[in-house]
Amino acid sequence: MKIENTKAQMRKGVLELCVLSIIAEKEAYPSDIIKTLKEYKLIVVEGTLYPLLTRLKNANLLGYSWKESKSGPPRKYYSLTDDGKGFLAELNTTWEELNHAVAQSTKKLSKS
Repeated sequence: MKIENTKAQMRKGVLELCVLSIIAEKEAYPSDIIKTLKEYKLIVVEGTLYPLLTRLKNANLLGYSWKESKSGPPRKYYSLTDDGKGFLAELNTTWEELNHAVAQSTKKLSKS
């Protein structure tokens, strides 16, 4: 088994939480989301984000608005809907529980 595949799957598993969290801070343009994710080494392939944004929008977790750009056509900025805010709160709770469980189980493993 290749470690890179496992690492990619781990990042993919938390990508939705991270994208929603970035957008929760302020309305976000996709290229800004990609830049942030790349800074945190959470995304390697840019094509991963656009289907995720569409899925989240179709689930009524995201809305968007068009804003004029200084350099080119208007840009689509995403924001959380009320449903998205509730969903993100639940994801954060689940993440905290999962993070705690992983920390506890790996602590036990490292003592063995």
